[in-house]
Amino acid sequence: MILKVVKYGEPVLRKKGERVETITPEIKGFIEDMFETMYDSRGIGLAAQQVGKAVQVTVIDVRGITDRPSTLELDGKSADVDEFMPLVLINPEVKPVGKPVAGPEGCLSFPEVFAEIARPESVDVTALDKSGKRFEFRCGGLLARAVQHETDHLNGILFIDRMDKETKQELKPELDEIQAKTKAVLEKKKS
Repeated sequence: MILKVVKYGEPVLRKKGERVETITPEIKGFIEDMFETMYDSRGIGLAAQQVGKAVQVTVIDVRGITDRPSTLELDGKSADVDEFMPLVLINPEVKPVGKPVAGPEGCLSFPEVFAEIARPESVDVTALDKSGKRFEFRCGGLLARAVQHETDHLNGILFIDRMDKETKQELKPELDEIQAKTKAVLEKKKS
């Protein structure tokens, strides 16, 4: 089922997600819906908050993106990123490895807004998979950027929080417009 992607201004985007203690049939169904929603929206990542649920669940799929390569290491050995996709991260913990590198980012909750964001080039990730099994990997490039962007969402942090002041100021009219539209929809629901 395709879920509604919430936009900037929706309070759930600022909520830290609750940890998932048990992989229930509801969580498994929710993960399937998240993938369907992400693919329908042509995204490469989607966090639970973006579909209105403050839990520590995100889905990622960077297959087919050739202009911004990704790297992956499993047990210290290079691995095929495509074989690792699609990716489910539950209760992820991310540790920066590389130095920050600027790169383009967008977000499904901020339609048509893109900016250069500096993030560590590589990260070590520990998470649970969709069966609740713990796994670890190191990634770089676009996959590292997507993992960090989505993990930020799970902690109530938005990519606009990572922008430099000048960029955020430049995008202020667009951001204000998205937020105003969202607030208007929320007000309408109340009445």
